[in-house]
Amino acid sequence: MNTHDNMRVGGGSWALGAATVATGLAAGSFFVFSCAVMPALARSDDHTYVAVMRNINDVIQNPVFFASFLGAPVLIAVAAWQQRHEPGVRGSTYAALGAYALAFVLTSAVNVPLNDALARATDPAAARAHFEGPWVAWNAVRAGLCTLSLGFLARACLGRLSPRRPRISRRRPGRVPVGSRA
Repeated sequence: MNTHDNMRVGGGSWALGAATVATGLAAGSFFVFSCAVMPALARSDDHTYVAVMRNINDVIQNPVFFASFLGAPVLIAVAAWQQRHEPGVRGSTYAALGAYALAFVLTSAVNVPLNDALARATDPAAARAHFEGPWVAWNAVRAGLCTLSLGFLARACLGRLSPRRPRISRRRPGRVPVGSRA
């Protein structure tokens, strides 16, 4: 028996692979903010903190970031649809979509409004006091959700590579199906 014949490869794996990469890029972006950018900015004075965050918020709005951040949920949804008949993979892709959707909603409902308020603020000390704590905390949550989504996608990728299990008959031994000749 050819091992390759018994593997889940081919159709549907392109979206799963692309979703995994895009989600990894988004998770990595938020992770870097949590473990490097924000701790470094915490050492800055209020004026520098606000100026740098404003600059980051301006430059992050670019096609490369949006391709991963906005592309990931679309690709995960396509992958989930393509894997809908793969029991060992379907649940992981659905879970990945749910975790990423929560991160997306959190970003839209919390982090973006905080960024917008920071852009309009006139007093750096007050702006930082209003912004820093909530933004850092919620960024950590969305980093965790994106990383969780990435983990589910990795599990789905591995599930596609695992050998297919033979179908188990639900027939009870010794019973003859109705309509068949014994």
